[in-house]
Amino acid sequence: MLSKLLVKKFVKDYDNTSSENVRNSYGFLAGIIGIIINFILFAVKLASGLIVGSIAVTADAFNNLSDAASSIITILGFKLSSRPADAEHPFGHGRIEYISALIVAFMVMLVGFQFIKTSFDRIINPSPVVFQLLPFILILISVILKIWLSRFNGYMGKAIDSSALKAASFDALGDVVTSSTVALSLLLSKATAFPLDGYIGILVALAILWSGYTLIKETISPLLGEAPDPKLVKTINELVVSYPHITGVHDLIIHNYGPGRCMASIHAEIPCDINIMEIHDIIDKAEREISEKLNMYLVIHMDPISNDSEEILEAKAEVEKIIKYNPLIKSMHDFRIVGEKEKKNLIFDVVVDYNALKKIMSEEELKEKITSDIKDIHPQYNCIITIDPDFM
Repeated sequence: MLSKLLVKKFVKDYDNTSSENVRNSYGFLAGIIGIIINFILFAVKLASGLIVGSIAVTADAFNNLSDAASSIITILGFKLSSRPADAEHPFGHGRIEYISALIVAFMVMLVGFQFIKTSFDRIINPSPVVFQLLPFILILISVILKIWLSRFNGYMGKAIDSSALKAASFDALGDVVTSSTVALSLLLSKATAFPLDGYIGILVALAILWSGYTLIKETISPLLGEAPDPKLVKTINELVVSYPHITGVHDLIIHNYGPGRCMASIHAEIPCDINIMEIHDIIDKAEREISEKLNMYLVIHMDPISNDSEEILEAKAEVEKIIKYNPLIKSMHDFRIVGEKEKKNLIFDVVVDYNALKKIMSEEELKEKITSDIKDIHPQYNCIITIDPDFM
């Protein structure tokens, strides 16, 4: 596979994709290849468009020129995102990679809007398109090159988990569709005098706009703060509970500061009667080892849980039975009883499917439903319930 050969040739220590230097090398290689191929395609299509007098071919040519500029921005994005942390940005500059992908998306949109205008002018003032075999063959070759470039960027983006390169792969795949449409318009010009060129040009421009919109949607999501990768969530949970005396975890929050730059916090349930120095050493060890293993910064908060009280165990079992049959509730944690005699509070958190909850009832209504079910069995308890939305 040519992609692998290029990586092995030009990326030192290419297997170590967790290394920032290796990630940058992947990004630079992908950018350089993109500049070379897109500039060649621009020159070929521009010449072909001028020879046959096709606005659709010319539009496709300038789309490739914008792709070359996008590759330059991608290289700059990798360069700037690799800058070390400083006083103003204590977690580094990794999100610049997302911003560079966003700039690329806006450039794609700009090209699309420009050629809608140009194609519309061609429909109003049509001019003949002269089919010639050589330009037609060159466009077919460009389609093949774009298919390879899409696969190449996809391979690189997957290897280093780069949204910018994944966006470039998707953009190249969109170019395959547009170039194929342009080739079809040239072929049809042999059979009809109808001014198809302008209409095909609009179709190409709309495809470019759709590609730009999709790229904006995908690249703005991590900037706004998207849900974490379920595999990462599962891995962190499993690693934390693997340490001695940690019986459960909850309230995991992951902040993404760019590819390979994550900070996470999680609550770990521990026995309330354990020696504080012993569990502190265990938590410290877990934070250090998991942070190193997953290449992230992890903070673990200790939640002491009492499991030796017969009253707590009995009340907890009853509440678990109640919430078990509620499809909105996924789990319960931090269960405890506070108070004495007739003034006792059941305090606990429930994790809910928030998307499903908001379609059926409010958080307050859910709390009232759980409280009512509990009071039917234990009227002496007052319930203090916290709703934890689960957006996974």
